[in-house]
Amino acid sequence: MRADVTLLPMLLFLRKLAACVAVCSAGLVFSFAQDAPKKRAITLEDVGKLERVGGAALSPDGEWLLYSVSKTDFKEDKNESHLWMVKWDGSERIQLTYGKEGAGNAKFSADGKYISFLSSRPGPTATSAKGSQVWVMDRRGGEPQQLTDVKSVDGKDMEISGYVWAPDGKKLLLTLHPKSEPDAEEGKPAKPQPIVVDRYHFKEDVEGYIHNDQWDALYLWDLTTKKAEKLTTDKNVNEEGAVFSPDGQWIAYVSNHDADPDRSTNTDVFVVAPKAGSAAKKLTDWKGPDGGRIAWSPDSKSIAFQEGAELKLLEYSQSKPAVVTLDGKVSYPATKLDRAVSAPRWAADGTLSYLVNDDRYEYPAQVELDGPGTKKLLDVKGVVTGWETAGGHTVVSYTDDATPTELYAFENGALRKLTHNNEALMAELNLVPTEDIEFKASDGNDAHGLITKPADWKAGTAVPMILFIHGGPNGQDAHSFDFQRQWLATKGYAELNVNYRGSSGRGQAYSAAISADWGNKEVLDIKAGVDKAIALGVADPKKMCVTGWSYGGILTDYMIASDTRFQCAISGAGTAFALSFYGVDQYILQYDNEIGKPWENLKLYEKISYPFLEAGKRIHTPTMFMGGTSDMNVPLLGGEQMYQTLKSLGVPTELVVYPGQFHGFTKPSFIKDRYERWLGWWDKYLQPDKASAADRKK
Repeated sequence: MRADVTLLPMLLFLRKLAACVAVCSAGLVFSFAQDAPKKRAITLEDVGKLERVGGAALSPDGEWLLYSVSKTDFKEDKNESHLWMVKWDGSERIQLTYGKEGAGNAKFSADGKYISFLSSRPGPTATSAKGSQVWVMDRRGGEPQQLTDVKSVDGKDMEISGYVWAPDGKKLLLTLHPKSEPDAEEGKPAKPQPIVVDRYHFKEDVEGYIHNDQWDALYLWDLTTKKAEKLTTDKNVNEEGAVFSPDGQWIAYVSNHDADPDRSTNTDVFVVAPKAGSAAKKLTDWKGPDGGRIAWSPDSKSIAFQEGAELKLLEYSQSKPAVVTLDGKVSYPATKLDRAVSAPRWAADGTLSYLVNDDRYEYPAQVELDGPGTKKLLDVKGVVTGWETAGGHTVVSYTDDATPTELYAFENGALRKLTHNNEALMAELNLVPTEDIEFKASDGNDAHGLITKPADWKAGTAVPMILFIHGGPNGQDAHSFDFQRQWLATKGYAELNVNYRGSSGRGQAYSAAISADWGNKEVLDIKAGVDKAIALGVADPKKMCVTGWSYGGILTDYMIASDTRFQCAISGAGTAFALSFYGVDQYILQYDNEIGKPWENLKLYEKISYPFLEAGKRIHTPTMFMGGTSDMNVPLLGGEQMYQTLKSLGVPTELVVYPGQFHGFTKPSFIKDRYERWLGWWDKYLQPDKASAADRKK
């Protein structure tokens, strides 16, 4: 008993201590939680912080990965790209190029000792060739040295658009393209020259007007003599995608040898001996596109490629896997696969795989060479955008909803991250998930899409929604990192994306369903997607805006002429009057072969031009129109016509013109301005209180 009395104070002390420890521990945990970095919302300034990782190339032994990192510099108003290298086990990471001159198309030499790349940086002397040249540097480091000095070849001023190392390392196979204008003399601007063309397909976005002699041709560049000699005897044809066979005995490439290559998509796979002036041999004979990114089998006896659809389905073509042998025998692996494929890769054991474009995802899959099936090699909820193999190793470019594209080692059916360029930035951001959404159109079609909700969304709370329509139309919205979706979520908006008929990822028939019938089935699918978003309690039916670019801009025009529920719209690089675009844009093949010539099929042109021709009775939605002055894909004319139409009708409208921009914008300040104007227009009609506050702040 005495002992118990004696121990009582101690027991009381221990209880108090335990209570204190519990409280103090809780306090400490609370303190740590308070000190943990708080997630923040993504902003427009983060566009300049995001690093674009790509251009993967493995060393021949597979031990080093070469890649490019591109960033947006708002201060200089330009994009910069530099080369990096990482060891396969991730133990070393090295930046290889610096300065303001970019570098791209990087490769390892055949022996793996050197790194080459294309750059337009100034050469070592005043007489060095201008424009893009091949540069080389020791893999261990040091200053790059100019390797090629291509100026004039066969009496033409040429520029390098691509290159490949010969397996023996003694030559480069160059793809040369005639320059549109001669180089300016030092200190003097180039004198503009008349452009004379006599070609059926005479213009292309970025490239501009196409001269009669502007064909991509293959040349062998001898590293010893430093001279370029034309590989084949063929003239006035494009020669693309050249690849040496593993044994070095052949070069395979893709070309169209029709009497007038401009009038068809009939590309074929050719092979030629790696000697200047050789006669090429045509291996395929399908009257449609054979080619894509071709790949040799390990034994140098077969070539994997993609076969596309017939000409009338030009813009809806779904490529399927195909293999041709050196004696011209064509076979079709995975005969039951009804999905577009790309980037074939042979394994050392002779198995063949492609990247498969599937419903909202893209992944690598092995194809049965003599059977109907496929085997999915990677089961992830994202998109594999490219892959390379060498030295028994495979690297993939991968992205998902929460991760910008990075490079990963692909081992044993799983991914191991090799680059970490955006990890720190992503760790700062409060990102939201993107969810699948499925629905049926009024005609019974089963359509799919994606929906992204605001960061603070609560079930049952309808919010303003942006219907953002993808272009193509033969493309899809997928589970890849999308800055805009995340940014809109911070502004209180939901974003709806619909993979309408015409999109990829659902089979050839789904993609071709809208051929010569624009603005019909797509509209039904998109309307059903909007209905679904409203039924889910996500979209406020009184606060919706439709926006799109390219074919998405065209569909925006169709939507405001078909559905009066939208409070506003933004149509970028679109058109609503197909007849006025015949001979104006770069799609002459599509017009002539899908819709027909206007003088032979005027009624169809009138039918698909209803947003313009029937605007007076159909369109009442305030709409902003946008475009670049140098866009030859969908020229600014389409936006100007619709802007003038709505202006004449008294419908609120605005036209935003971006000087010098092509179909895809490249100037950082203009890209940022476009985002800001989009938000300003959306807020004006969907969240006027926010718009007013923003105006007051300005």
